[in-house]
Amino acid sequence: MTRRIYLDHAATCYPKSPLILDAMHEFSTQHEAAVGRGAYRASQQAGQIIARLRREIAAWIGAADDQEVSLHSGGTAALNAGLLGILTSGDHVVTTAAEHNSVLRPLQHLVANGSITWTVVPVDAQGQVSVDDVLSAVTPQTRMVAVVHAANVNGAVQPVEAIGRRLVDQFDPPAKPLLFIDAAQTFGHLPLSVTQAHIDVLAAPGHKGGSGPLGTGFLYVRREAQDRIRPTVFGGTGTRSESLEMPNDYPASFEAGNLNVPAYAGWLAGLRSRRAGTSPQKALETSRDLLAELASELYRGLEQVPGVRVIGRPRVPVLPVASIAIDGFAAGDAAMILDSEFGIEVRSGLHCAALIHPAIKSPDDGTVRISCGETTTREELELLFDALDQLCR
Repeated sequence: MTRRIYLDHAATCYPKSPLILDAMHEFSTQHEAAVGRGAYRASQQAGQIIARLRREIAAWIGAADDQEVSLHSGGTAALNAGLLGILTSGDHVVTTAAEHNSVLRPLQHLVANGSITWTVVPVDAQGQVSVDDVLSAVTPQTRMVAVVHAANVNGAVQPVEAIGRRLVDQFDPPAKPLLFIDAAQTFGHLPLSVTQAHIDVLAAPGHKGGSGPLGTGFLYVRREAQDRIRPTVFGGTGTRSESLEMPNDYPASFEAGNLNVPAYAGWLAGLRSRRAGTSPQKALETSRDLLAELASELYRGLEQVPGVRVIGRPRVPVLPVASIAIDGFAAGDAAMILDSEFGIEVRSGLHCAALIHPAIKSPDDGTVRISCGETTTREELELLFDALDQLCR
């Protein structure tokens, strides 16, 4: 069997730690129970897993309170819960051309319905947005500024901390738009404190840098902003069952139905294994440094392969995510050959990001995206460069 060289970490991290699978198996086979639906020991233990995970996530993002974190079935579900739960008729949203469709499509849905208006701030040839351009797009009707922390197409990191500071400096609290961050590509990879960056709402999946299984995600809502968000999914929460109204206390109001406790048990184990007794901040700093080294090696190697054109190279690559075009090959064909002939797994196409490609001058059929993770080795990168060299001959 051809060795599997996995270079699609921007989609999901692989391999998952055995500790994740062990935790999921142990819960499912020995402690399976629904959260908040019983007073017996197993149900209480399930609730403790959820409480510990909430505290763990809060620590990784620098939240002031673990009750600012609700759990969801993925990053897309969390983003939708935040966007659709906050925005109301007449609102204006400022967002960027670097966003993933998980942000653009819910917003476009609201725009098409006539509920909101929006301004999409362009990005430059490196896929990065200007702080001044974002702030210039804010109007008195702007309720939200939605910015991705890092573009999934090329890893370009956006200046979200600077945007947060400017919003606080320029607007009194009642008039300040909410800063909404999609951290899908950076949660668990790069340090980002929601408190220090003045972030009001942040969503991310658990299965990428968060080191959890697929089907996990969270939504952070700053306590002072929780009175501005409404649930979008309704049902049982295990509390106030006598009322036909959803509880209005966050996060319970956003966790209708049974939580996927086996997956969350795995996610908790994954996050704890990542920091291995140290603080989340230290683990994030270690990850940032490792990924920056990989990014440097990845871009340096790609730029030395004749016939490979790097698309939208960030000025200073921070994440090891790169989009390329290969002379003589459609993106899909190149990815298929890399897989079938060399066992190298990459992604091709437009990467669920509709608006960034014209700015970074992608081919019409998109790019071949290479994305590394903490487990990517230098040997794997050398095998990639060699395979691309053979492909271009």
